[in-house]
Amino acid sequence: MTNPSTHPQADHETGAAEQEPPAPVCVMSFNASEPSGAGGLAADVATISAMGAHALPVVTSIVMRDTAEVFDSHEIDPEAIVEQARSILEDVPIAAWKVGFLGSAEGVSAVAEVLSDYPDVPLVAYLPNVSWLDDDAEMAYLDAFRELILPATEVLIGNHKTLTDFLLPDWNAERAPSARELAVAAGEAGARSVLVTGMQLPDQHIDNVLASPEGAITGEKFERFEATFVGAGDTLSAAMTALLASGNELHVAVGEALSFLDQSLDAGYRPGMGNVVPDRFFWALPPNEEGEEDAPGEFADDLPPPGKRQIH
Repeated sequence: MTNPSTHPQADHETGAAEQEPPAPVCVMSFNASEPSGAGGLAADVATISAMGAHALPVVTSIVMRDTAEVFDSHEIDPEAIVEQARSILEDVPIAAWKVGFLGSAEGVSAVAEVLSDYPDVPLVAYLPNVSWLDDDAEMAYLDAFRELILPATEVLIGNHKTLTDFLLPDWNAERAPSARELAVAAGEAGARSVLVTGMQLPDQHIDNVLASPEGAITGEKFERFEATFVGAGDTLSAAMTALLASGNELHVAVGEALSFLDQSLDAGYRPGMGNVVPDRFFWALPPNEEGEEDAPGEFADDLPPPGKRQIH
């Protein structure tokens, strides 16, 4: 009998496997599925792919929404969430996780169960505004998120107001809390750092600051867009996760992720009657040839004055 290890066909198959290009780093995202394609898992998959990584999406809930507002959500059974994740984790090694909207306090617990088995894999947690939940469900969700997700979190990402309401609900000073003060509150729950977005500055600018309890680490200021977006937070957090998965240092990943978000928003489009959706593949659009007319919806002779952000 021929030894399979010396069989010509086996040698051919082994050689072919050795010649396969290396797979991109893999990122698991726990997030909601929603039909607008603007946020949730659709945003995560598009962004992670745009950053050169491979997304492993796990559905935590189904959110009913359009590009303007959320109407309702349906929970996924916690055991189904765990089974989705474990089925692929037994096959594919991952380099980072991203957590988005987990559906319910029970969904938070299910995801935390999976995370606990991989303590060395970096976690980026995005906290969206979940005020559309009823009061009891919102409180239970945020309490579970604080208790079970923050202790495993490398970077907590959120809008300044959302993070203030979550981390410092009793804040009553005339000034808004700084990124460091938010980082101190997050640190008390176990998070190593926070990336605070949308901090209002004079002259139509906003600040985005990465901070630890010791102080600000890095950040970027951008001119404020005259538009309302949907999916910006998922885009930023997914980009951050893919960059960390690829081995970038935290401060480098923040700068690149914020730049990616800014360009995605600048190239954003309005697919319906609601808000603007970031274009995560802005870099793939071919430039117009010299003398070629602008495509419909693009700016030509009526370019906005300098300083205006273009939203297509």
